[in-house]
Amino acid sequence: MAVLNDEQTMLRDMAREWADNEAPVTAFRKMRDAAPAEAFDADSWAAMGQMGWAGVIIPEEFGGSAFGYLSLGLVLEQLGRNLTASPLAATAAASTAIALGDNEAAKAEWLPKIAAGEVVATLAIDEGPVHDPAKIATAVSGGALTGTKQFVAEGDSAQLFVVAAADGLYLVSDDAGVTRSPRHMADARSHAQVAFAEAKAQKLGGTDLTARVVDRATAALCAEMLGMAEQAFAVTNDYLKVRVQFGQPLATFQALQHRMAKMFTELELARSAVEGALEAIDAGRSDVDQAVSLAKAVMGDTLHLVSREMVQLHGGIGMTDEHDAGFYLKRAYVLETMWGNAAYHRERFAQLNGY
Repeated sequence: MAVLNDEQTMLRDMAREWADNEAPVTAFRKMRDAAPAEAFDADSWAAMGQMGWAGVIIPEEFGGSAFGYLSLGLVLEQLGRNLTASPLAATAAASTAIALGDNEAAKAEWLPKIAAGEVVATLAIDEGPVHDPAKIATAVSGGALTGTKQFVAEGDSAQLFVVAAADGLYLVSDDAGVTRSPRHMADARSHAQVAFAEAKAQKLGGTDLTARVVDRATAALCAEMLGMAEQAFAVTNDYLKVRVQFGQPLATFQALQHRMAKMFTELELARSAVEGALEAIDAGRSDVDQAVSLAKAVMGDTLHLVSREMVQLHGGIGMTDEHDAGFYLKRAYVLETMWGNAAYHRERFAQLNGY
């Protein structure tokens, strides 16, 4: 477990309290039923901007706090616990691309707005049903970008796109030449197909920047997955203690104790991997790519296990829409595949280590 400083501890506790009081799972259910086009609560996003969460990884000179990726992960973990629908993860990843890029004008124009929570930004990387950075056909000619991106998170509402082309990352900030097509997925969140037809684009950096940004987006995603898995475990554990069967609580059955013990140990390992990846980013280590692939592989397997056990161990009620278990399962399905599933990252980790 990462050792937190006082500021990080305060940030984590504040995020947990806010999520529990202002964005419980019932708020997600309400959003799901209302089905707004942006698939998140605009007031909650505005509140996050006011609390400074949108600027956690943005340099201070551009209005952020520069707390780093571990701090961002602490916030995303607490939001993940309650399935809080927000564009924070996507916007943070896009702001990273701008901050790490070479375009100083883009930094000055957009980072202060993102830090204030005034802009929703996102990454538009993948062009197929699965994550494959080797298959990017989007091209830029004379500052005009053309290509189609699939399953862009927050693509329905984003005002700013960081787009991967064959030669690097570009910034698209104008809707001219941009067509959005909503994709309705199991998790009731925004995942749009976005087509760019000679859209005006500013270059941020080359393909090395693309790889660095995707690694950071993956690490942030892992933090949300960790929060989901922790809460799914906690809810299931509490249920087993109060549900009585054959005259005794389910928690007294040894077979179920073994299943819970396995999940607990897997969660502890996953936390170490996820926090290790976030700390590697903040420390600027040379093995960030390996740490991120390790975290996504371990976290993907762990969330897969815990979300499904949550449904099974709740029995029949876990299969109904009235219970929250299905929300965790559906969101897990999406996040397990985003930025590469566990199998993809195990193979990547092996290749990075020369196997």
